[in-house]
Amino acid sequence: MPKHQKSPELMEKISILPDTPGVYMYYDAEGTVIYVGKAKNLKRRVSSYFNRTHDVLRTNILVRNIADMKYIVVPTEQDALNLENSMIKEYKPRYNVLLKDDKSYPWIVVTNEMYPRVFLTRQHIKDGSKYYGPYTNTAVARTVLDLIGQMYPVRTCRTPITPEYIAKGRGRLCLQYHIKKCRGCCTGEIDQRTYASYIDGIRRILRGETGELMNYLRDQMQALAAELRFEEAQELKNAYRLLENYRSKSVIVSQTVGDVDVFGFDDDGSNDVYVNYMHVRSGAVVSSVTLRYRRSLEESRAQILGYAMEEIRQQLGAVFDEVIVAEAPEVEIRDVSFTIPRRGDKAKLLEVSEKNARQNRIDDLRHLERHNPEERTSRLLERIKSDFRLSELPRHIECFDNSNIQGTNPVASCVVFRDGKPAKRDYRHFNIRTVEGPDDFASMKEVLTRRYSRLVQEGQGLPQLIVVDGGKGQLSSAVEALDELGLRGTIAVVGIAKRLEEIYFPGDSVPLYIDKNSETLRVIQHLRDEAHRFGITHHRNRRSKSALVGRLDSIKGIGPKTAEALLIHFRSVRRISEASEADIAAVIGPAKAATVVAALKSDLSDSSDKSDESAPPYFDL
Repeated sequence: MPKHQKSPELMEKISILPDTPGVYMYYDAEGTVIYVGKAKNLKRRVSSYFNRTHDVLRTNILVRNIADMKYIVVPTEQDALNLENSMIKEYKPRYNVLLKDDKSYPWIVVTNEMYPRVFLTRQHIKDGSKYYGPYTNTAVARTVLDLIGQMYPVRTCRTPITPEYIAKGRGRLCLQYHIKKCRGCCTGEIDQRTYASYIDGIRRILRGETGELMNYLRDQMQALAAELRFEEAQELKNAYRLLENYRSKSVIVSQTVGDVDVFGFDDDGSNDVYVNYMHVRSGAVVSSVTLRYRRSLEESRAQILGYAMEEIRQQLGAVFDEVIVAEAPEVEIRDVSFTIPRRGDKAKLLEVSEKNARQNRIDDLRHLERHNPEERTSRLLERIKSDFRLSELPRHIECFDNSNIQGTNPVASCVVFRDGKPAKRDYRHFNIRTVEGPDDFASMKEVLTRRYSRLVQEGQGLPQLIVVDGGKGQLSSAVEALDELGLRGTIAVVGIAKRLEEIYFPGDSVPLYIDKNSETLRVIQHLRDEAHRFGITHHRNRRSKSALVGRLDSIKGIGPKTAEALLIHFRSVRRISEASEADIAAVIGPAKAATVVAALKSDLSDSSDKSDESAPPYFDL
């Protein structure tokens, strides 16, 4: 394979790189960082960019633009991942996979104060306070806060309460105290030990330890009842019921799962990859975040998983122990075990995470379609262009399908999609003229020849992509038609086999398999369904019309044009038979009208006579 030619200075830098973990940075001629990468072995990884031509075009473009390179040596591969993540965020290089939705999610914070407060915030301040979350759904966070407010009378004021503040008597009991939502922290009405027990319960709820807390509340409630302290026991009973109701609405997986972290992917092969993270505590999902990454150089899911884990570690302060994934990341991470489940509760957990990632993609697409339909269309067409290896966006696609039953009334349909949507005014039917019998290959060639010879003669726009319903045989016939018209290479053409995932290209016996979740596949499905429906409808109408015209043609003195005129006017033979002779004469004249009326009356008489005849019994021996 040919090598990429670079300056002697750059090649010398590469030749003396160390065989250690590290991070490397590529610069263009203007001194801009265009790519940041990590490596277990710097020399081997960096050299691989320059000693061959790559299969991915974008990688070749990257290498072509590299004018300089720098690197940083680190002790371990995990350190390389951490540093790479930070530098990508700092420089946002053009050719790196990038996090596309760096949102600020809300947290529930328990403050580091004498009498801690509990509230919702988007600011993560390192002041000793404890943060729980983040919550991707603010409504869920507010529901949790509402539960805490009903269970525990914690203060909501921002007063900086200290022992000196209480000793000086500056506090004043407010409305929250009188409605029993606060126990008078500002005046010292409640001691710190009792208040700390409230905070301990709140922390358990926020950590997802609802089962343990319910057991604790039940034990305390029974102990208070045994001491005849019924009012206090009732308060705990109310808290127990609130927690029980909240727990029933939580996402409970299984008590056997324990504490794990889950990363699920939705990857349809496009540039956008969605990664959902779920933290499971005591069998319950206590937090969930979905990240969206934009691929640049065909990064694998294993690579992106490493980025996602580092992102979650930085955003949430997560400490991983057991991580459930569909495949392990490329990077070895200290003290972390990766589980790839095949069945059971952990496999169900992974499925839930993947479903959440998929739903985020659907939500983004719906939002894009509603607020920016043009961008959504462009992205869809870019995807189809990539999947079908086209040289231009397929704004105009045509799909052909043959339809015949035992060789009778062979027809074909052509449906047209513009910008990924049906253009029904441009749909066309074709009655097969030159082919005898059920020959799908010859019929396909005839239809494409007629369709595109006419478009060329009339100077109309040609499609960027032709899709033929059928495998290699129909595709070969289509290619022959385009060859004879001199359009080979001007219009791309593919064939769809019976199994919709198989796409055949001219001259290639190995089919392309499209991802089942791909938007391209959904468009192709729509195209083929429309072509099939449109063709079947025309075929059915033609057979029906042929039968009707054949009945009128059998009347002596009535030719095809006369029969067609009657059908156009009366719509059916039954209506013709029910019409008066004068009405029929108004369409075809009195002489032919009398002939038609006499023939149809004779038919009715014959059918009446036949209906009176005794039919032989089915069990005739």
